[in-house]
Amino acid sequence: LRHRQIRELSGGQQQRVFLARALAQQADFFFLDEPFTGIDKKTEAVMLRTFTELQAQNKALLVCSHEWGDALRRYDRLLLLNRTLLADDVPDTVMTLENMQRAYGQTPSANGSNHLSEFLFC
Repeated sequence: LRHRQIRELSGGQQQRVFLARALAQQADFFFLDEPFTGIDKKTEAVMLRTFTELQAQNKALLVCSHEWGDALRRYDRLLLLNRTLLADDVPDTVMTLENMQRAYGQTPSANGSNHLSEFLFC
């Protein structure tokens, strides 16, 4: 990868380069915009392991993601935003159908469930 231009790399390869660049800076805070977009499952596992190691070192990670299901199993705390802060808590509290309605104007399910995890992980 080191002899290729970034625009020549696949989406997953670009994500790995972006993560390596962030890690090389040895920062205490990492802002990651859609870090799991375009990557394979092997790279996803490596990235999740890396994030866990960073958290163990008391590094802060702020991850922007539009993947609802992943939010429930990947993150300790969530901020739900839509022009303003709608919710800030642990995933089970934030990821409710009511909050999704407030954020997106619609809900992903009409089955009467009030919790998004019941829809996502059926």
